[in-house]
Amino acid sequence: MTNPLHLHLLSDSTGETLELIAKACLAQFDHVEALQHLWPMVRSEGHLDRVLDDIERRPGLVLYTLVNSNIRRELEQKTRRRGNHAVSVLDPVTHALSAVLGQEAKGRPGRQHALDAAYFARVDAIQFTIAHDDGIGADNWEEADIILAGVSRTSKTPTSIYLANRGYKVSNVPLVPESPPPARLYTLRHPLVVGLTTNPDRLIQIRRNRLLSLNQAPETDYVDREAVNAELAFARRIFADNGWPVIDVTRRSIEETAFAIVKLCNERIDAATAAAGG
Repeated sequence: MTNPLHLHLLSDSTGETLELIAKACLAQFDHVEALQHLWPMVRSEGHLDRVLDDIERRPGLVLYTLVNSNIRRELEQKTRRRGNHAVSVLDPVTHALSAVLGQEAKGRPGRQHALDAAYFARVDAIQFTIAHDDGIGADNWEEADIILAGVSRTSKTPTSIYLANRGYKVSNVPLVPESPPPARLYTLRHPLVVGLTTNPDRLIQIRRNRLLSLNQAPETDYVDREAVNAELAFARRIFADNGWPVIDVTRRSIEETAFAIVKLCNERIDAATAAAGG
């Protein structure tokens, strides 16, 4: 059984923040079918009225990030009159920051999406990462912040893209016994090289599903247990011989793997800073 819920997300910007918050909160509840309705760029009372008409037809919970005081007041009054519950999801944090910093919030919609230096650095990181996927561009590996190495289907590419969206330049390198990676992989100084591994049973399952999705025969060396074990052993030897940190992705989401890698990066930076200070 599910409890259908209409979840209306109102934003004066793109609504990306609201979607992330809603997703994180919904994950705490079981058996809930949430029907999300995103209403971005709500910056006028006329636009708000059109949205409210739809909410009245499909009543539910309203989450909003609106900084214009007039539109906020209008939303709160009209949702209350129509029997809907509206929550400003950023208010508690904004009020706390205001108190700690001794400043009033500027009330500028979409300010987090400003085209600042960090934005362009993130775009550069994404472009670099896409251009250095699956072992491509070995001549530029030294420019990477992070290099992920592992056998096929250990989530190297999606983890790389996730990290790139956080501003890290990432290359990923497949480890194949029949085709060892270039020797320069073992002499890099700037990038943090991280090995990704996984449970052989899980790896075989993922690979078999991949073959089936491509309408290919699911019984090949690619999913043969002995061959898979040999691949993983080959990768483990490379990790150990080079002293690279290793992350087992078997039970980790992409986000959890990326967080562990970022933690390794920060620890590396802290250690370098401490050594320089000493």
